[in-house]
Amino acid sequence: MPSADLRHQAHLYQALKERLIASFPDADDQTIGDTLEGITDLHEIIAAIIRSALVDEAFQSGLRTRLDDMRQRLTRLEDRSVRKRQLALQAMSEAGLAKLEQADFTASARSGPTSLIIVDEQSIPAGYWLPQPDKLDRQSLLGDLRRGGDIPGAHLGNPQPVLSVRTK
Repeated sequence: MPSADLRHQAHLYQALKERLIASFPDADDQTIGDTLEGITDLHEIIAAIIRSALVDEAFQSGLRTRLDDMRQRLTRLEDRSVRKRQLALQAMSEAGLAKLEQADFTASARSGPTSLIIVDEQSIPAGYWLPQPDKLDRQSLLGDLRRGGDIPGAHLGNPQPVLSVRTK
């Protein structure tokens, strides 16, 4: 029910209450209240609104629980996916398979990009530090190392295998 209808019912209730009190000045509050409840729909309308709010609150609680469960499930699926890819990569590497072609995907075991290994942050020149509370500019450092630069305190590590999967 729109709020305008509710306001109208509340005004009607109040107007009827005033007329009943004026017409029956000796009537007690209980009698006036019972009479108003019988001749207006305001009590039923308010009760329906409250019931609807309770249903909404129950849905909120249920959805909140369901969302928490689904977030946990998502995390488990993400972890499981990573473990399965690692298992496939390990098996392909051990078997010497560089590529696996299937009807629905192609998987390739290849060398991943070189990674940055920081040996001694104190030795890295100031140009690689970002102006903030001291933070190392790892991207610039990695780029310069890949271009053959010799930077004290850092060097490139060995590439790690990466499994690439394309869907057709």
